[in-house]
Amino acid sequence: MNSVLAVMVFAPIVCGIISYLIGRSSEAKRDVFVLAVTVAELLLMVLTLIRGEFGFEIPGFCGLGIGFESGGFHSLMGFLTASGWMTATILSKEYFAHVKRRNRYYVFWLMTLGATMGVFLSADLYTTFIFFEIMSFTSYVAVVQTEEEASLVAGGTYLAVAVIGGLITLSGLFLIHHELGTLTISQLHEAAEHLENKTMLWTAGLLTLVGFAAKAGAFPLHIWLPTAHPAAPAPASAVLSGVITKTGIYGVAILSTTLFLHNGIWGMLLAVIGAITMVLGAALAVFSVDLKRTLACSSVSQIGFIAVGLSMQCLLGHHNALAVDGTILHILNHSLIKMVLFPIAGIIHLSTHSYEMNAIRGFGRNKPLLAVITGIPMLSLAGLPLLNGYVSKTLLHESIVEFIHIAGDMAWIFTALEWAFLFAGGLTFAYMLKLFICIFVEKNEKENRYAKKGAYIAKASAAILIVYVAAMPLLGALPNISMDSISAFAREFFHGEAPAHAVHYFSWVNLKGAVISLTIGSLVYLLVVRKLLMPGGRYENVLPEWLNIEFKLYRPLLDLLAKILLVAAVFVDKIGFRILFRGVPAIAHVVHREILKERGELVHLITGDEYIPVPSLEDVVNDHHFGIYEDEPDTHKSIFNTFAFGILLAGLGLVFGILFMFLRA
Repeated sequence: MNSVLAVMVFAPIVCGIISYLIGRSSEAKRDVFVLAVTVAELLLMVLTLIRGEFGFEIPGFCGLGIGFESGGFHSLMGFLTASGWMTATILSKEYFAHVKRRNRYYVFWLMTLGATMGVFLSADLYTTFIFFEIMSFTSYVAVVQTEEEASLVAGGTYLAVAVIGGLITLSGLFLIHHELGTLTISQLHEAAEHLENKTMLWTAGLLTLVGFAAKAGAFPLHIWLPTAHPAAPAPASAVLSGVITKTGIYGVAILSTTLFLHNGIWGMLLAVIGAITMVLGAALAVFSVDLKRTLACSSVSQIGFIAVGLSMQCLLGHHNALAVDGTILHILNHSLIKMVLFPIAGIIHLSTHSYEMNAIRGFGRNKPLLAVITGIPMLSLAGLPLLNGYVSKTLLHESIVEFIHIAGDMAWIFTALEWAFLFAGGLTFAYMLKLFICIFVEKNEKENRYAKKGAYIAKASAAILIVYVAAMPLLGALPNISMDSISAFAREFFHGEAPAHAVHYFSWVNLKGAVISLTIGSLVYLLVVRKLLMPGGRYENVLPEWLNIEFKLYRPLLDLLAKILLVAAVFVDKIGFRILFRGVPAIAHVVHREILKERGELVHLITGDEYIPVPSLEDVVNDHHFGIYEDEPDTHKSIFNTFAFGILLAGLGLVFGILFMFLRA
């Protein structure tokens, strides 16, 4: 029976291949099969929730073996994954009704489901890493599904962050295993406590943090979220934001609750990262003029809120009950909300063929059902009382206030953090208000452009979104009964204890934070959005291009690094031997002569020419066709012609190479 965990991980991966074979003969049967797989996955997860905690291991797999476990936070995240995938699969049928390459999409869709379940059910960091990397590669296909230029660029960014972050995390895991002798999550804290010199452990922890924080979308590696979400299909964006970003949070949570449990320095680091991420993401969302990009930047911001929750857990130590519960519930709430808002964006796109706000404005006029389905999750994310988002934000806010009272001389720092928290919450309300008014209140430039009556949403899609939306006021209105029970179910993973007394969510002390944020948001909308960001009554992108750190900082740095490595390689090849054997000219001459001889023979074998002289260092540097792409790009747009596809092949080669070494061990 314990093997049900392995079934939930490996069965979707196998079924992805089966779906491809079915789809070659019948797309209708394939769609039914894919939906059946996601329904079965959800039923198995419900069975796991009922059964409680248990584990399953495959000893010796890839050398170290892999293991899975259920119960508590593992099962909560597994349930969010399974239910989210089933929901997005139902929505995909409508979204992909007239889209090509659906067969390919569903293969990797199911594979990503299995890999994501493998991350959340993992019992050790080795298992976490294996499925984390598989998930990164398989989810890449969803980002580049359309194979348009923007999606290929976004896919390159997504894969570059995933591969580079994954390699850095892998080096950190090697160090953790070397220092502690284990990667089993339940053993890490005790092993770390008995380690006398923790210098190397800190190095390992920081390296491991990079890959997990990058996948979560935390600053400064948040760059993939604002590009990948607008490029990916709306159902895929829903799980990218609602579920896949949480795999990164899961990894950061493991580090925070094992190696650095109740560690103040680690808590300060996460507080800085979280504060910058939540404010920066919210600010970018306010300035955005694209519906999906706004929601993507919103996801960056909400990841910052969760990171602040993890930081307060470390800083408050054994008195971190509010921070633990707030973190758990905000992970849950953000997933529920984005599982509605991204599909809504897809529904709007199907009718308008655009995400640009000037093009979609007024689409929701005279569509009350759509207004309710959209407005409730927007207000929930903004922290409106009586909705679920208010509950988790209140707990996180009160955990900061709680620490201010015991922070002593550092109280002013955390007072600043509190105001950053409230300001980011205000910006959340501002950009959600901006979207809602644009879609449902303002008129379009072309009169009656969207006045045509008729179905704009499939019945199945509407039904499942209504279920999500209905849960939000039910959870928010009765938090002591509903949400407290959910946090109690999952808090053991975070070594959290129950609050000393019931939280009075609707007392003025707690309502005050929401009132301040909503007031800030209203002022930002009226004074900034309406006055500064809408010159001439149109939504305009007023951010200067130099603020784009991906294209103005990261890509130029990588390009510079590539050129430096190229020059270094040529230097070693042409000059290095002479320097190495300085003082032994005869040896240097013979070695260099033999290199040239072998190169000449190789050139003769390939080209038939007698001899092609080795280019000088100056020739190499000035030759734009030496070791880099041609100046004239290929006009045929395909993933096979992209840098991202090259990274994918390199990453897969690395993964299979590591697997081979472990199997040989």
